[in-house]
Amino acid sequence: MAYSKPLTPPIARVLLRLAWLCFACLACSVSQARTYTGVVTHVTDGDTLWVRTSARGALTKVRMQGMDAPESCQAWGPQASAALQARVMHQSVQLQSKARDDYGRLLARVNLGGEDVGRWMVANGHAWSYHFRHYAGPYAAEQAQAQAARRGLWAASAIEPRVFRKQHGPCPHSAAFMR
Repeated sequence: MAYSKPLTPPIARVLLRLAWLCFACLACSVSQARTYTGVVTHVTDGDTLWVRTSARGALTKVRMQGMDAPESCQAWGPQASAALQARVMHQSVQLQSKARDDYGRLLARVNLGGEDVGRWMVANGHAWSYHFRHYAGPYAAEQAQAQAARRGLWAASAIEPRVFRKQHGPCPHSAAFMR
């Protein structure tokens, strides 16, 4: 006698399909980038800024995605912060985000007049292309050009922020607004 698979009752099949549909919708909504517009009100350091979004008028803390700038107490940290501030302060920017980081900051690509600000920071030697294991990061080509031209932090020996934090810990900040 041949083994036959028991038939699934029709209601169970409908529920199973409904569950898969819900899962697919949830997966699509999680991966969709949300777009915000707003005005930069404060620059904390070379990769973190505050934006007053036009949607709610609320202040949103943004960690720029795809790059890593020196810590504020690290060599070239003040210059990176000043460069970002000069570029975006009081400017209307567009944010493209999919998530928040462990500190609750909005992780976003920041665009100013159609230009990717993170790409600009790396190309001008104010930040590293954020890399992970064997992935060189989204701005690897810009970083290589900045290194070759010895622009910004590449003019001296530079230590990546993640290495700096492991060696020295986080920078002390005098104002609560900074973190």
